[in-house]
Amino acid sequence: MNSLVDINGAVISYLQQFRPAPISEGDREVILASFGHHSYKENDYLFREGKVCSMLFFIYNGIVRIVSTNDKGVDRTHYFYKENQFCTILKSFREDVVAEASIQAASGLVESLTISKQRLNSLYAKLPYMKDVMSMLFQQQLVEKVETRNVYLGVDAETQYKLFLEKQPDIALRVSMKDIASYLGITPQSLSRIRRNIQ
Repeated sequence: MNSLVDINGAVISYLQQFRPAPISEGDREVILASFGHHSYKENDYLFREGKVCSMLFFIYNGIVRIVSTNDKGVDRTHYFYKENQFCTILKSFREDVVAEASIQAASGLVESLTISKQRLNSLYAKLPYMKDVMSMLFQQQLVEKVETRNVYLGVDAETQYKLFLEKQPDIALRVSMKDIASYLGITPQSLSRIRRNIQ
């Protein structure tokens, strides 16, 4: 488990990437005071679909997945987030609309710094530059998400799995085969066959 100093340092370092001027010690205290700490076990939900997602999570330990469930009860994993990434259901968070996906812990232990939209808006009032920081952060994450998903377009399932191992090896080693299959849009049985074929 990371120390509080490491955790706080991680979130400030991440935010600093989106601000040319250094974030002052005083501002750091204001930012960090806006977040709470939460822990989740594997398969716990940080957020469940069907409501407005008003929380923003900074993952500092573990992996979460964005997941939706269809009418037949079949899960589809849309994306994985890991350490040092912010995670939310962005459309729901920004536009106050009901979310069509959930956020679920996908590794043994997930720990996050969490801020509500209300507290984030209060933070914007205290530190107006944080609005630009978060806007740039969300924009970069959207680009990364699209680029990551585009890697898997137009190729067969075996190639998708090989690409997943190549492009996201740290995630591949830490999440369940069931979640990987759901991410690649194939059945666990198909994934088992593919794994046997390439070993």
